[in-house]
Amino acid sequence: MWDRPGVLEDKALVEATLKSAHHRASFLAASAQHSGDLLSALPIASCGLKLDDEAVRIAVGLRLELDLCEPHQCHCSSVVKARGLHSLVCKRAPGRSAKHHALNDLVACSFASAGVLATNEPAGFSKTDGKRPDSLTLVPWQSSKSLCWDVAVICSVAKPYINGAACEPGAAAEVAASCKEEKYADLDSCYLFEPIAVRYSVFSIPLPTAC
Repeated sequence: MWDRPGVLEDKALVEATLKSAHHRASFLAASAQHSGDLLSALPIASCGLKLDDEAVRIAVGLRLELDLCEPHQCHCSSVVKARGLHSLVCKRAPGRSAKHHALNDLVACSFASAGVLATNEPAGFSKTDGKRPDSLTLVPWQSSKSLCWDVAVICSVAKPYINGAACEPGAAAEVAASCKEEKYADLDSCYLFEPIAVRYSVFSIPLPTAC
């Protein structure tokens, strides 16, 4: 508490020197609540809490803005610069799908632990346009309606979110959640829909912060 006034003054001084939206978004995400929670987690591999050496190298490199790879061309034809930030936003990056499925499985397991069965990617969910959320409870959740949800894992410095993230740390997740609600707006009459948007920052070494 004694140090807090000085820390806040230094933080404001550093923030005032940030000019680009990229640096502001990264700074706000790194200084947000829970940004460094993983540093306090016990390194238990069986619980997924232990990072391997390569993951630590990349995490530290991202936080310190170090070069992580040789410049090259991605499978999506985009140019990957030495800092490797493109991998955080590329739709063809294998890690993107892994994060999405891991988060959705975590939510589904939480429901199963509570005795609520759910099914992933329900077939024939929406007959009009073919859209379907990630999961659906097999029993009514509220008002005789089943609960369904859709997961989005996004990066604070991706083009669709960077302007909002430069103003507020949680803005990127809020935008992603709003897009999900708009996408599945036609389900309100039959189901309860809940978006789950998780953002991660290139300047943090965190567990994802959910909104």
